[in-house]
Amino acid sequence: MSKDKAEHVEKLTKAIENSDIPEEKKSLAVQKIEEWYAQDQGMELLSAQLNKIAAEIEPILKEIGLL
Repeated sequence: MSKDKAEHVEKLTKAIENSDIPEEKKSLAVQKIEEWYAQDQGMELLSAQLNKIAAEIEPILKEIGLL
């Protein structure tokens, strides 16, 4: 995850923790943000790996006439 996104997640988490909402809702909100953070990191990793694979496979596909 980019540094910018991580900073936004940290700011959101702090804002929630410092808010006047009930503790149970704070906990749920922070949990959702942490889940989003993990999913976003996973998608970035998946995208990077797919781009790497595509770059390696493209010459092979061209060689066999599929591209």
